[in-house]
Amino acid sequence: MPEVRGIIHYDFRALFRAKMNAELIKKALERVGNPNTLVNLISRRVRQLNSGGGAICRPLVADTGSLGMADIALREIIEEKMGWEMPELVELTRPVVKKRRKH
Repeated sequence: MPEVRGIIHYDFRALFRAKMNAELIKKALERVGNPNTLVNLISRRVRQLNSGGGAICRPLVADTGSLGMADIALREIIEEKMGWEMPELVELTRPVVKKRRKH
C-alpha cells in the first residue's frame, strides 16, 4: 500500500474544475476529512501513476479502463487501497519570560 507523506498546498476548487467524477470526490472526502489533504493525496498519487516505473506506479484498483489518473487515485482512496498519515496537532504556547533581578 503506497503511503503519501508531506504537504503540498493546492486549491481545492481545482478538483471540481478538473475532469473528475464529482461522486468519487464526495466519497473520498468523507474518507479523508480534509479537502486540502485530499488534493495533496490525489496530486501525489497521479504523479506516481504517471511516472510509469515499478510496482508503485500500477493502479491498485481493478477495472480502470476508461478512468483518468485522478479518478483512479480517488477510487484507491475510497477503497482504502492507499494509506496516509496525518500529523498530530500540537498546541503552541508562549514562553514565560523570567524577570531579571536587579543587583
